[in-house]
Parts: sequence; C-alpha cells; structure tokens
Amino acid sequence: MARPLPLLKGTLDVLALKALSWTPMHGFEVTTWLEEHSGGDLEVNDSALYQALYRMEERGLVEAEWGVTENNRKARYYQITPAGRTFLTAESEAFMRYARMVGGILGAAPEAGGAS
Repeated sequence: MARPLPLLKGTLDVLALKALSWTPMHGFEVTTWLEEHSGGDLEVNDSALYQALYRMEERGLVEAEWGVTENNRKARYYQITPAGRTFLTAESEAFMRYARMVGGILGAAPEAGGAS
C-alpha cells in the first residue's frame, strides 16, 4: 500500500469545509471523514486541522459550539456558515480548474520530433 499523501498548501481549509458541508462535526470526525473519503491516501495532521478550524472560525467560515461526543466526551462541534459555503463553492471551482490544468499538462504526449 502506498503511503498517504501530504496535504498541499492551501487545501486543508477547503477539504475541511467540504466535510462540514455534510453535517456538523468535531475535529476527530473531520479527520476521519477526510481520511475515509480519500481512500486512505490523505494524511491529516491533527494540529494543522485545529489551526485551520480556528482560523476559519475567526474568518466567519465556520461556527463552533461545545457538545458531547458518542463517547460522552466534551468536544467543539464545527458547522459551516453561509459565508463558508460561498467560500467552499468558489475555492472548489478554482481547485478543480487547477487540477484539470495540471492533469492536461502531465497527460500531454510529446510531439513527434519535438524535445522531450
């Protein structure tokens, strides 16, 4: 099995917002959701995730409130805001455009007689 891929700079906020677009979650649930939906190919650093969640809370992209987990532990639950949904939509479109562009370049075949 290949080792998990590191996150590219600037992607964690968008990926966490995507997870929260489904339902409010606490940090461990966000990490689990991302790892499951990447097929295990993504490695999420807990510290980086919590920094991203706090940063997004300050920017008004998520709201947080204290709750109790299934294991009866206190945890902060994060919920995406309307501003967060707008940000997610715009950034998702930009990332998908970028991925198509990179894929097109990497998938390009060398021209006959051209430099490789």
